[in-house]
Amino acid sequence: MSTVAGPSQERSYRSKTVATWLSFALGSFGLHRFYLYGLQDRWAWAHPLPTLLGLYGVHRMDTLGQDDHLAWLLIPLLGLMLAQSMLAGILHGLTPDERWNERHNPGLPPQRTGWGPVLGVVACLMVGGACLMATLAFSAQRYFESQVEAAQELSQ
Repeated sequence: MSTVAGPSQERSYRSKTVATWLSFALGSFGLHRFYLYGLQDRWAWAHPLPTLLGLYGVHRMDTLGQDDHLAWLLIPLLGLMLAQSMLAGILHGLTPDERWNERHNPGLPPQRTGWGPVLGVVACLMVGGACLMATLAFSAQRYFESQVEAAQELSQ
């Protein structure tokens, strides 16, 4: 659950540009959420484990080869974490300035953003689309390969 700073806590300005680019660069580890909501954000803490498991799957496939079934299960986790962080970057970047300031900078003077979030959205859209399509293709290929293996084992 996200926490919002109370009147006794001092909050600094939360930039939409920084949040968008953090989501692009390290969003799969939850850094954009830590930036926006602090260390108490439970959703931010849910990001690192699946990302690290996915990276472990990539490592397993690199060292053990393409026949490692555990890697088949772990690699899509990385793809989904990357795709969801790109989606978060798109949502951050496309939030109107007025709504952003109401949500993340209450009581602070409004500031307008320039082209930084727009360029971040374009980058997130390109990388996120590629990650999502690659994850779907990888998962479908491995699923059908496992079905062929199962059919071959039954026929023997």
